[in-house]
Amino acid sequence: MIIIQEIQTNGTTTTLAPAVTFSDKNQAESRYHSILASAAISEVQVHTVIMYDEHGNVIKRDYYEHGSES
Repeated sequence: MIIIQEIQTNGTTTTLAPAVTFSDKNQAESRYHSILASAAISEVQVHTVIMYDEHGNVIKRDYYEHGSES
């Protein structure tokens, strides 16, 4: 089982989107990259995506941080 978790942080507020599970790795990868594509243009300050297995082992993780560029 592969789990995709999305985390969004604005200021001091962090929200977790409902986790989505997949039995097919390619479908999980597709969702992971779709979320990252949206995060790249999001106005959310810190937009994180994590892909992990049912044991909590992180397979991939990445984030976009907006608003800190000068």
